[in-house]
Amino acid sequence: MKFGTIALAEAEGAILAHTATVAGGVLKKGRSLTSDDVSALRLAGVETVMAARLEPGDVDEDLAARRLADALAGPGTRVAEPFTGRCNLYATAAGLLRFDPVSMAAVNNDPRLTVATLRPDERVMAGDMIATVKIIPFAAPEPAVEISLAAAKLAPMTVATFTPHRVGLVLTMLPATKTSVLSKRVKAIETRVAACGSTIAFEVRVPHTIDAVAAAIREVATRGADPILVFAASAIVDEGDVIPAGLVAAGGRIERLGMPVDPGNLLLLGALEGIPVIGIPSCASSPKLNGFDWVLERVLAGIHVTSADIGRMGVGGLLKEISTRPQPREGDAPVTRRAARIACLILAAGRATRMGRNKLVADLAGKPIVRHVAEAVFASQCAHVLVVTGNEPEHVQSALMGLDVRFIHNPEFAHGLSTSLKRGLTELPTDIDGVLVVLGDMPEVSTQHLNRLIAAFSPNDNRTIIVPTRRGKRGNPVLWGRVFFADMADVTGDTGAKHLLGQHADQVAEVEIDSDAVLADIDTPEALAALRARFADSST
Repeated sequence: MKFGTIALAEAEGAILAHTATVAGGVLKKGRSLTSDDVSALRLAGVETVMAARLEPGDVDEDLAARRLADALAGPGTRVAEPFTGRCNLYATAAGLLRFDPVSMAAVNNDPRLTVATLRPDERVMAGDMIATVKIIPFAAPEPAVEISLAAAKLAPMTVATFTPHRVGLVLTMLPATKTSVLSKRVKAIETRVAACGSTIAFEVRVPHTIDAVAAAIREVATRGADPILVFAASAIVDEGDVIPAGLVAAGGRIERLGMPVDPGNLLLLGALEGIPVIGIPSCASSPKLNGFDWVLERVLAGIHVTSADIGRMGVGGLLKEISTRPQPREGDAPVTRRAARIACLILAAGRATRMGRNKLVADLAGKPIVRHVAEAVFASQCAHVLVVTGNEPEHVQSALMGLDVRFIHNPEFAHGLSTSLKRGLTELPTDIDGVLVVLGDMPEVSTQHLNRLIAAFSPNDNRTIIVPTRRGKRGNPVLWGRVFFADMADVTGDTGAKHLLGQHADQVAEVEIDSDAVLADIDTPEALAALRARFADSST
C-alpha cells in the first residue's frame, strides 16, 4: 500500500486518509474518492490530500477483517458485516466465552491486524459483542493476513451455552439461624441459577450436622439434582468440617477446598457419582460477583471444573472492593457491549400513480415484489419488522401472509411518503437503538446489503445515520438512530427525512454498495419489465 500526499489532480480512486469538509457536507476518511469528490475538494480550495492506494497483493481492510473474523468464529458466535476495516463478533446464546488467550496473543502479533476480546470464560448474553477485529491501515499484505489466519485457527472463539439444569440446594441450620437469613441465601442462589437458564428444583433445609448433610445430599441426588449446592450455616474451614465430611459420608469425594479468588476463598468443590457438589462460600449471600459465580457458571455451561481450573482462577481473582477500584454496588446494571437493536420499517403504502397499478404486489419471479423485500429483511439482523400499508392494504397483507410482521395502516397515505414514515415511527418498540427505513419496491436490496448498513451503525463513533451509496450517489434504505426520531416525526411531503442528512452531516456514514440495487426506482411499467428481465437473467 502506498500512503502519502497526493496531488488533487491524481487523487481520483485514492482512499482518503482524513475527513475533509466540502460545500454541502463532509468527505469522511476511508472514502474512495470519485471525480465528483475531487471537484468538490477543488472548489473548497484543496490542492493535495493525504491518501492511500492499494497495490497488488494488498487485501482490502474490510475483506481482511472479515476473513480474520470468520477464522475466529466458532459455535455460539456470529460475524457481523465489516465496515471501515472493523468486523465484530457477537454471541448467539447465553453462556461462557471460550478461547485460548496464548493463541490469541499470536493472532495479535502483527500490529496491522488486531483482535480485542472479552476475557476468557466471561459470561455473555445473546447479542453481546465478544470481540472486534480491526485492520489498522486501509489494507494489509496478503502474507500478513495469512499468518494471522493461521494463528486464528488455533484460537477459535466459542460460547459454551448454558443448558437447563435441575439444581439441588441444601441449606444447613444452627439453633440461632434466622429464617430471614435462609430466605436471603435462597434468593441470592435462585437469581444466579436463573441467570444461567436453570432452576432450583429441590430445596432441603437440615440441621448443621454431618449425618443430616449426608442424608440431604443423597436425597437430592436420588431425585435427579445436578449440580448439588450446599449452603452452610457456618463457613467451611477444613476438610474435616461438617459439609466436606457430610459429602464423604454420602459416598462422595472432595476435589478441592479453597480457591484463590477473593471473595470466595472458602469454596468446596466435590462430586457424588459424577454429580458436581459445590459448598457455597458465605459471601454468596450477596449478589456481588465472587468466586462461586465462576464455578457455578462453568458447571451450568457443561464445563467440567477441576482443582487445577480453580487454581488458575487466581490470576484476576482479586474481586474484593478496594478504594482504588470500586466494584459495582448492588442494583447496578452490568456494562455490556451488545449488538444494536435495529427495527425495520417497510413502507408499503404508496399509490403507484405512474405505474397504473399497485406495483408492490406485482409478480416477480413467482412472488410479489414486497415479499422479496420482506424476506430479505427477515433474514437480516433486524430485531423487529413493521409494515406500513395504505393503498390496497388487504393485497399487501395477503402478499406477506405467513411472515411475522406487524401491519400498521396509514389512512393518510395519499398525502405522501412522510405520512407513512411518521405513522410507523409512532409504533416502534421503545427498546430499539435505530430504525432501517426500507422502501417496499426495492426487491434487489439483499440481506447482506441490510446487514452492512446495520454493522456500520455506531453511536459511540458518531455514526447514527447510515446511507448506502453506489459510485458516490446516495440511495436507500437509510438507517436512522433513535436520536433523530423526533425530527423525523416533523417531516412533510413525499421526500421523507432526506433534509436531515445535510443538517447532521457529521453523523452520516456512507456505505458503498457494489450494486445498483440501492438506486433502483421501479415507478413505471418499463422499469418493472427491466427488473423482471434482470431477475430472469440471474436465475439462468
